[in-house]
Amino acid sequence: MQRRAGSPLLVAVGIVAVGLLAGCSSGGTTTPSATTTETVTATPTPTSTPTPSSASSGSASSPSTSGGSSGGSSGGSSGGSSGAGSSACATSSLAGSIEAGSGGAAGSTYVHLVLRNTGSSTCTLQGWPGVSFVGDTNGTQIGNAATLDRAVPHPTVTLASGQEAVAPLKVTNSENYPESTCDPTSPDGFRVYPPGSKESLFVPYTAFAACRSEDVTELDVQAFVPAGQAAD
Repeated sequence: MQRRAGSPLLVAVGIVAVGLLAGCSSGGTTTPSATTTETVTATPTPTSTPTPSSASSGSASSPSTSGGSSGGSSGGSSGGSSGAGSSACATSSLAGSIEAGSGGAAGSTYVHLVLRNTGSSTCTLQGWPGVSFVGDTNGTQIGNAATLDRAVPHPTVTLASGQEAVAPLKVTNSENYPESTCDPTSPDGFRVYPPGSKESLFVPYTAFAACRSEDVTELDVQAFVPAGQAAD
């Protein structure tokens, strides 16, 4: 049987197709040229560091909480409440006295411990005085020192020459305790330390009986306030 030769055109098309397939198989898919990757480090935007203000860089002024002084004055106008530019009153420039307070209740008596500025310069008091009974004519402490009543205001009291500050002082009656517990005696008065001071002054006062025993505490003192502003 005689074969029929293929058409020359079909043969040529086949050859071209074979060539294209060969080219694809030998070269594969075209690989894109590698590009250089540039790494960029972001520079953070500088932020300003806040400068501490005077309020945050230092602690707020705190009132003296250690009993260490007392002060008093007699018959003077009340001081202001700022004390700016004035230094603390020196014990040597203060005179102390005891004045009547609001009276007594429930077995105790309130009196006013008064400190007067006897110096020529304005000064300040802030906080609680240290107070104790003394006796034996030589300043010997009798019993416990006063506890500090921290539930009351404690402003800075500014005293011009002759002005006063007042600290209400509660004295529990010695008769509230059994004699064997109290061991009562007659004191000569009070030793008073102005707030923050290590020097004391003596305030004579003999109206109370003092307990020698340290098993009881008769005295409780509030912070200084301007004269005329004590609330006891």
